[in-house]
Amino acid sequence: MKKEDAKRTITPELISGYAVYLWEQEKAPATIEKYTHDLKALCGWLDGAGITKAALVSWKEHLKEQYAAASVNTILAAANGFLTFCGWTDCKVKPLKIQRNLFCRADKELTRGEYVRLVRAAERAGDSRLSLILQTICATGIRVSELQFITLEAARTGRAEVCNKGKRRAVFLPDKLCRALLRFAGKKRTAGAVFITRGGKPLDRSNVWRSMKSLCERAGVAPAKVYPHNLRHLFARVFYALQKDLSRLADLLGHASVNTTRIYTAESGAEHARLIGRMGLVIT
Repeated sequence: MKKEDAKRTITPELISGYAVYLWEQEKAPATIEKYTHDLKALCGWLDGAGITKAALVSWKEHLKEQYAAASVNTILAAANGFLTFCGWTDCKVKPLKIQRNLFCRADKELTRGEYVRLVRAAERAGDSRLSLILQTICATGIRVSELQFITLEAARTGRAEVCNKGKRRAVFLPDKLCRALLRFAGKKRTAGAVFITRGGKPLDRSNVWRSMKSLCERAGVAPAKVYPHNLRHLFARVFYALQKDLSRLADLLGHASVNTTRIYTAESGAEHARLIGRMGLVIT
């Protein structure tokens, strides 16, 4: 190992220091957790070798064989941020270039009908909490991590104040949802988050994810379509179909850029194909 490379070794202390730095930058806890996980994975791949540009380019090629391009870029973002933190900017690697898709994959798009089947399946299973969680996420467009901000106070006023990624935004709750939330909470509880564990803490995203997956077979919906964030995408598509207002949708979703919001409004292309078919431009 070269002498200068020995100075560029990822250590647990450096990763911990970077995590503290991210916290001071007010990054979301989930972001900090993912970045530290990715750095530990890089550390394992290096297997004691020092950080060099050549090593990281090889690691990038390894990632390309294992993950989709978007996932590779999130991992590279974690590594490049860490390199900047350490002052090793000469080793940073470029993200993959991704051409924006006009349409999402049909096998990934959750339809309104499939969403209804998931809700009904939860109700048949006697899981009223899961049924209401699905409806809360889909009817408001919130992230699963933002469920903690759906409180009894918000259900009474029809408006939740959500704080995420250093930004605050108002989330409006439909009247019908407010009534359902208050019925679910009952008369014994007067304040706090609606969805809590037996210990009284807000639900963890992993709990919601596993519960949703358990509905797939009963609801007849492909598991690849069933995860909390897909409910947020369904909210975005339905809202955009009604309003055609990307800026307002970006505000509702808490996006800093409408370019991100465009990804959420992408459909499988089936509707576009039907519209093209109705144009009547094929003569023979």
